[in-house]
Amino acid sequence: MSFGLLIKKFISFFFEPIGIVTTLLLLGLYYLYRKKEKRAKNFFLGTVVTLLFFSYPPFANFLISNLENRYQKYDYTQEIQYIHILGNGHTTDQTQPISSQISNDGTKRVLEGVILHRNIPDSKIIFTGFAGRTDTPNAIMNAKLALALGVDENSTIVNSLPEDTREEAEFTKTVVGDKPFVLVTSASHMPRAMMLFESLGMHPIAAPTAFYKDDAISWLKAPSAHAFFVSTLAMHEYVGILYAKLKAVFS
Repeated sequence: MSFGLLIKKFISFFFEPIGIVTTLLLLGLYYLYRKKEKRAKNFFLGTVVTLLFFSYPPFANFLISNLENRYQKYDYTQEIQYIHILGNGHTTDQTQPISSQISNDGTKRVLEGVILHRNIPDSKIIFTGFAGRTDTPNAIMNAKLALALGVDENSTIVNSLPEDTREEAEFTKTVVGDKPFVLVTSASHMPRAMMLFESLGMHPIAAPTAFYKDDAISWLKAPSAHAFFVSTLAMHEYVGILYAKLKAVFS
């Protein structure tokens, strides 16, 4: 993992739910240590309120739905030559089958890409993604799953170097040029991905998958760890979109 990517992850941490909660808690402990009990209580209260806020299912659903509703599922009627599946997390634990070594979102991305490939004659699937903290690139892991699902190796293009979405887009541009292609990624990540690809003059057609929104959620839902996880996914994307827009303005 490059130093630049580490810095981006470090900074973004403080704008995501766990980072905000941790910061408030540490400030509360600091003021408690300094014997400033009123300020300490305010920060501790802010910690609890923030934690409950991001853990409240309707609020988490609002955050994620605003991202996931921007692009509808692919209609499977267009015959596009290239299908680009963006990378995601994975492990290389050999005690697990390949279907479990790839993250839940990653598995759904590959599955959607394979379905598209089977519905589009002579199409090719592009896999991108670096190794992260493992010894095997995510692009190779995803390709392995696709092969296990019956995809011919000659129908795959694998690049294990890109470390982020922009680098994935830059590689795919060398393959597809300005031709339309299908972009497969998580529904919450799709708005940022489309923005980055289009900023390079490319013409992606969205094929979102791995949805987390709930159209029938109740306002009486109790706070939960899952809702906090969904809030974290959403906030990560909002921070990423803001970063990309600021970078475009000042570059």
